[in-house]
Amino acid sequence: MSAISIKKLNKFYDSNHVIRDASIEIESNSFTVLVGPSGCGKSTILRMIAGLEDVDSGTISIDGNVVNSLHPKERGIAMVFQSYALYPHMTVFDNIGFGLRLEGQRKHEIEAGVSEAARILKIEDLLDRKPRQLSGGQRQRVAIGRAITRKPKVFLFDEPLSNLDAALRVQMRVELAKLHDQLDATMLYVTHDQTEAMTMADKIIVLDKGEVSQAGAPLELYNSPKNSFVASFIGSPTMNFLKARAVAVTKGSVTIKLLDDLELKIANGDTAVSVDDELTLGVRPENLSLVQAPKAHCTGKVSVVEQLGSQTFLYLETADGPLILEADGSTKIKVGDLAPISFDVKRCHLFNKHHQKI
Repeated sequence: MSAISIKKLNKFYDSNHVIRDASIEIESNSFTVLVGPSGCGKSTILRMIAGLEDVDSGTISIDGNVVNSLHPKERGIAMVFQSYALYPHMTVFDNIGFGLRLEGQRKHEIEAGVSEAARILKIEDLLDRKPRQLSGGQRQRVAIGRAITRKPKVFLFDEPLSNLDAALRVQMRVELAKLHDQLDATMLYVTHDQTEAMTMADKIIVLDKGEVSQAGAPLELYNSPKNSFVASFIGSPTMNFLKARAVAVTKGSVTIKLLDDLELKIANGDTAVSVDDELTLGVRPENLSLVQAPKAHCTGKVSVVEQLGSQTFLYLETADGPLILEADGSTKIKVGDLAPISFDVKRCHLFNKHHQKI
């Protein structure tokens, strides 16, 4: 068991309040991802868990034991950094076995630990090389291998793939997911890339300006965002947002009017809404469709066509503002065309003036 419980965590840098009453539960053996824009505090939380940053208030517990005052090496964690943090003068073997050597383990124990980590990561043929002789992906495997040999309670990853090219990032995402299943370990992973979060995580925790904005399974956050920040951050391309006003309210639904007087009836989870309330309509690109003109809710002029094989994203200018629409890859539509658009009202979201979903 290696669960992490964080209660009302706060961190200040002088007058800058970077972590604000953050409470987070990380289940044992889960792959949890902390995600958010640069500067939101996700790496700071990771470093506080590791013991590399002091906690100003609140508690961090691992396996039910408060670790605030424990030295990093006493916490049973291993951390993999964005910069790899390898010793350039050491071989791969010595880099992986460095922690075991510091622990005073015997030569045959070090050799066994390094060999096992190298086998898991498929880098057995690299053990005699120096870091300068390795690719970025190979260096990251070595850094992960060094963490594996310590057999920690928790693995902490601080944006480990951000220095890799796009193709290698995809490959390493798959490798890390396999590694998690193989080791059956608790992993906490920090990234600003929501695609990494969606594809790897059992649970995603979205941070915004030092506060937990929402936590849950990837599809839960995608389909049921609690606020417009989560709605905009989770999903690529981002959710479309249009200004609207409530013109009729009934039990279970709200009729809204957009800037061009288009009216749409949207389901409402019985949250308080009044006529004339200012609202924001959110709709994902895949919930907009190209239709025949009589069935269209509105039209948009195509400004950009982004073809990605099986998918095509259309960037549209409408009377209500810009929209991104996901179309079939075979669409013949061109820049400058007028596109008739239909909204899937069952999949639309409404947010109030405080940016909370209604």
